[in-house]
Amino acid sequence: MHAWPAPEVPELPGRGPAVRLHDTAARALVPTPAAGPGEPARIYVCGITPYDATHMGHANTYLAFDLIQRAWRDAGHPVSYVQNVTDVDDPLLERAVATGQDWEALAESETALFREDMTALRILPPEHYVGAVESIPLVVDLVVRLLEQGVAYDVDGDVYFSVHSDPTFGSVSHLDGAEMLKTFAERGGDPERPGKKHQLDCLLWMAGRDGEPAWDPGAAGRAAGLRDGRPGWHIECAAIALEHLGMGLDLQGGGSDLAFPHHEMGASEAQVVTGERPYAQTYVHSGMVGLHGEKMSKSKGNLVLVSKLRHAGVDPMAIRLALLAHHYRADWDWTDADLESAQLRLARWRAAVSRPDAVPADDVLDAVRERIADDLDTPGALAVIDAWAARQEAADAVGGGEDVGSGAVERNTAAPGQISRIVDSLLGVAL
Repeated sequence: MHAWPAPEVPELPGRGPAVRLHDTAARALVPTPAAGPGEPARIYVCGITPYDATHMGHANTYLAFDLIQRAWRDAGHPVSYVQNVTDVDDPLLERAVATGQDWEALAESETALFREDMTALRILPPEHYVGAVESIPLVVDLVVRLLEQGVAYDVDGDVYFSVHSDPTFGSVSHLDGAEMLKTFAERGGDPERPGKKHQLDCLLWMAGRDGEPAWDPGAAGRAAGLRDGRPGWHIECAAIALEHLGMGLDLQGGGSDLAFPHHEMGASEAQVVTGERPYAQTYVHSGMVGLHGEKMSKSKGNLVLVSKLRHAGVDPMAIRLALLAHHYRADWDWTDADLESAQLRLARWRAAVSRPDAVPADDVLDAVRERIADDLDTPGALAVIDAWAARQEAADAVGGGEDVGSGAVERNTAAPGQISRIVDSLLGVAL
């Protein structure tokens, strides 16, 4: 599966500082990546289930990990980034039935729309963009290995993973047992299914159902007892990440609703099947974007779609700025006022850099780098650029080189281009 074209990222002088991010597992800010200076940083971010893309919650998540890539590259780390597409799963099949569409055509069209949205928002693409369907041989291999280790078992043809075979299960999300059961049931789990050894055990391989797609598990899978079927959700991501990044990847990312069960269970599956720990050095999660007081989600239908805003003529850079105005870990509600403020900010910045000369910007690069390195403090980074634009406006109001406040303002013909490169490289906003 192909990703989307990469935007050009301007090179900046010097190197950015080490980036500290909030690690869900450590419950603290930690330096990232674990890789040494100049070493590649490995990141896996969970992708979409393509039945209705791309709402602001998606955009907020992928923007956060775009910023991390930019900051790591600015600090001198090559980045190996992998993202999946869950192009077969219950929600996709249910939407296809409800709308009378072929499920493969639905997945293909929504994935194409997602690519268009990511391109418009100037999100850096993954090095490997991998679908669940194309990864079935990888999944089968892991399921067979888990069966051979005695940590997976059959329930009426479906195969489940014994989550407590990992002694560190629970160390990603830190939920207690009651919270795990409640959340598992809410997010696609089946705690009440008869025949399971433990309510929290999760599906690895689903045997084919009438009217649903199923795949031959191959000779090794059949020898292990697998029927024609399809992958479970968590093992899909574990298989793709292990294939392309290996154990101990620097960062596992996604929305905060993935910390449990998805990231918890995927980590345990990988750690048990390989016998190594940790699966990921850091777990980073973005907040939820809501609308009218409720989480924005496909199931609720309360979506603000990137594509609809674009088709209505909204500049994608204004959408990006509206998201950047909120900290990536915050939960917040999208409003028209967010977009209006972002449009005004974009116009102000573009006006400031369009002038033939400008007030000096020598301190701006270090200040923006510092804010981004501090757990992606994008509101703080925007404030730095706002302050420069305000100085520019004040200088223009009294004329170049005249006194503004406490002293004369030096004009600099290089400053507009310098600001544009900083904003483009670190914030991804093209002025």
